[in-house]
Amino acid sequence: MTATDVTTGSAICKLVVSALLGGAIGFERKRKGQIAGSRTFALISMGATLAMLVSCAIPQLFSHLDNGGDPARIAAQVISGIGFLGAGAIIQTKASVRGLTTAAGIWVSAGLGLAVGIGLYVIAFVAMILILITLVVINNIEARFNLEWESHIINIKIPLIIESIDAYRSIFEQHGVKLHEWYIDADYNRPATSIDFVVQIRENADILKLFAAMQQVYPTNNISLQNEI
Repeated sequence: MTATDVTTGSAICKLVVSALLGGAIGFERKRKGQIAGSRTFALISMGATLAMLVSCAIPQLFSHLDNGGDPARIAAQVISGIGFLGAGAIIQTKASVRGLTTAAGIWVSAGLGLAVGIGLYVIAFVAMILILITLVVINNIEARFNLEWESHIINIKIPLIIESIDAYRSIFEQHGVKLHEWYIDADYNRPATSIDFVVQIRENADILKLFAAMQQVYPTNNISLQNEI
């Protein structure tokens, strides 16, 4: 019997290990308020392990045939198929895109499950540690060195022609917003002015207070925030 031979005892052991590894990653994601938590990640990891076990079991069961089966065939479909579940974790709004890290975590958890299913326990455990380091430690490093900036475009529509944006510069400085450039569209027929500010904002910035301060500078019809493209 080899490490890849499927028995009832080894299959149960692999499923348990897979659930623990996936659950550990899911716990970190849920702690960050993401939609996928320990249960989701544990199920994904176990599902991938189960697919790998079935892939390994098929050649054993049909070894008497000339072409007993390819152990990689079912496992290969896990890698491509898990992308649909990962896409469901991505939330796109007009202002931001969330869930990319969780989607990546879902995909790599499936890889963990496959590794456990084939019997690569040490590699799967080391991979889990590296995943958690990536999610926790690197996130703390980014926060420590003020790397949690996001690029956005703030669009403001004003029902008159303005002559200066100095007041907006001052507001951005007060709220810790970095202004990189701006684009102005002045319509003298209405009259009206539309300004696009290309800025960098911290992830934890209070956007509503920023908007409230901006709308007090000039009469304002609309202020919107969107990702920089």
